[in-house]
Amino acid sequence: MLPSPILLNCFVLRGLKRGGKRDNKKDIYIWHMPSSDPVIKENQTLCTKFSFVAFSSLGELHVPMLFVVFLAIYTFTVLGNLVIICLICVSPTLHTPMYFFLVNLSFLEMCYITSVVPQMLVHLLVEPKTMSVTCCAAQMCVFTILGLTECCLLAAMAYDRFVAICYPLHYTLLMSHWVCLQWAAASWTTGVVVESAQTTWIFTLPFCGTGQIQHFFCDIMPVVQLACVDTSHNEIVLFSVSVLFIMSPCLLILCSYARILMAILRMPSAAGRHKAFSTYSSLLLVVSLFYGTALFTYLQLKAAHTPDTDKATALKYTVVTPALNPVIYTLRNKEVKGALWRIARRYPLSQAV
Repeated sequence: MLPSPILLNCFVLRGLKRGGKRDNKKDIYIWHMPSSDPVIKENQTLCTKFSFVAFSSLGELHVPMLFVVFLAIYTFTVLGNLVIICLICVSPTLHTPMYFFLVNLSFLEMCYITSVVPQMLVHLLVEPKTMSVTCCAAQMCVFTILGLTECCLLAAMAYDRFVAICYPLHYTLLMSHWVCLQWAAASWTTGVVVESAQTTWIFTLPFCGTGQIQHFFCDIMPVVQLACVDTSHNEIVLFSVSVLFIMSPCLLILCSYARILMAILRMPSAAGRHKAFSTYSSLLLVVSLFYGTALFTYLQLKAAHTPDTDKATALKYTVVTPALNPVIYTLRNKEVKGALWRIARRYPLSQAV
């Protein structure tokens, strides 16, 4: 287990008492531990704040444009997901398991983009672009919890469509209200437990040096790279956790969609195939957008990570993907568009004003 910053201070004091040497000119501490190599050879200053190096290469002229673009996308995403949530809540025809999960997904997307974009907008306007270690840990914890919960929730949505298309006669039994609540609770519990433990473990590492994060928010790999100890074991564990908790839902989704596709192709009615494929393609598009960027980010080799590619990929899954979900579920979903049209006719804009 890697030592925490508090233990490191204790090691320094013990090292001095046991014959450790101090060089007053360079302020370097060297201590020896029985049957082990030195953990840290230099008494580097532990970071209390992180600074972000995100869009500095674009120049000052592009900053106002980036601010306007990101603010517009953020506003559209939040309002779009709020509309979907309210629409499903007030439309009795949409009170089905599929739209129950869609409400959870829309709420997740709002929180997901809110955990990153407001801080990024502030850092586009102010100097210095800093954040305390505690706030960084909180941001990483919230962001990763929401990300893993969405992985599990997308798997639940895929299973729901699998049951609806492949076993329509047993759908109300297999996807009862209680079963849907259990799926949602399991998704949230998995996200909270796994990512809270992972974030806590990451922030037991000592962070030294300048504390510059080559990113626009506290993502996992850019923060781990700032640790002033060997993090190879940590990176192996992080990779293993990513494989287990990202690939497991992904495999469930792939198996469900493969069975759905085969069932759709066997349908005798062209109208039935079109209706089933419409819902299937919408979910498949959302899953592809989310998992494509997540797998590329967290399952690639360390040597393949570069600041520019990490930032470009992160922009896709933190800004672009949440903004596309309201569009996909309204423009490509006839039931949602029908419910929206009925409410618009019942409460016209002139009457509301």
